[in-house]
Amino acid sequence: MAIFPSNGTKIFLSTAGQNSEPADAAAYGALSYTEIKETESIDTFGDTSNKITFASLADARTHRVKGTRDAGVLDLVLGLDYADAGQNALRTAEGTEHNYAFKVVFDDAPPAGTPSERYFIAQVGSAAEQVDSADSVLKLNSQLWINSAVTAVSAA
Repeated sequence: MAIFPSNGTKIFLSTAGQNSEPADAAAYGALSYTEIKETESIDTFGDTSNKITFASLADARTHRVKGTRDAGVLDLVLGLDYADAGQNALRTAEGTEHNYAFKVVFDDAPPAGTPSERYFIAQVGSAAEQVDSADSVLKLNSQLWINSAVTAVSAA
């Protein structure tokens, strides 16, 4: 597959909290989602390993091994829209301690095909409004604290 623009990417929030990570892409896909509209940017997400170091006396070397995995904190920037059901659901989710399933859909579908999708569960850590300066759009800034691996589905 060739490179493709980020334009057309969409993000969705499950309509109900999740007690555990869905088993696979099919289980994620079976959930009900609401699109979070007016998305300006979706920040970096995906697994990284924590670094564990050990200083060996015998060879006087620092050794590095992988520790726990962390899919990160996704920063989401939205154009504030009080009428958008997805933004309202995001604000409601911020007020709970539940994980929610999220789906990111890329605009990379081949002709008559389906696009790539990314699934994960996260807690909504923040949903804060930003006024900024003159000639700016009011924004809703949210942090998604990812608590699972990111399940990838390729375009087909």
